[in-house]
Amino acid sequence: MLRGEQIVDDSSEAARMILEELGHEVTHTGLVGDDLIGIRTQVVGALARGFDVIVVIGGTGFSPKDVTVEAIRPLLEKEIEGVGEIFRLESYRRVGFPAAFSRSLAGVIRGSIILALPGSPDAVETAIRLIGPELPHMVFVAREA
Repeated sequence: MLRGEQIVDDSSEAARMILEELGHEVTHTGLVGDDLIGIRTQVVGALARGFDVIVVIGGTGFSPKDVTVEAIRPLLEKEIEGVGEIFRLESYRRVGFPAAFSRSLAGVIRGSIILALPGSPDAVETAIRLIGPELPHMVFVAREA
């Protein structure tokens, strides 16, 4: 990328549009490179600001630069394995075996739901349409005493 080149983040924009369409308020979006510490710092900052749901998009593949899962998994208090399983099943129906390459992740940190989703706009749309309607219930359950 050339210095000063405008970055177009179609996946985050797709997530924002679908979440708002589903009645959710999106209060912050941002970009972080393929940097484990940078990703973790942004997630911890979002937790400190009290976000109910944090969605991290991209960096979930299996190339050496894909570190989103490694950045987030150690922070989780509880992992919600079924979210990734259902997402991969639905993705398999759409794209076939390459769906198995996804390392999407969902979990709970301090009562907030965190999602790590693949970076393609189609994958983001698939995931948000599956998970989005359940987010209020997920937050409620994560905060039950």
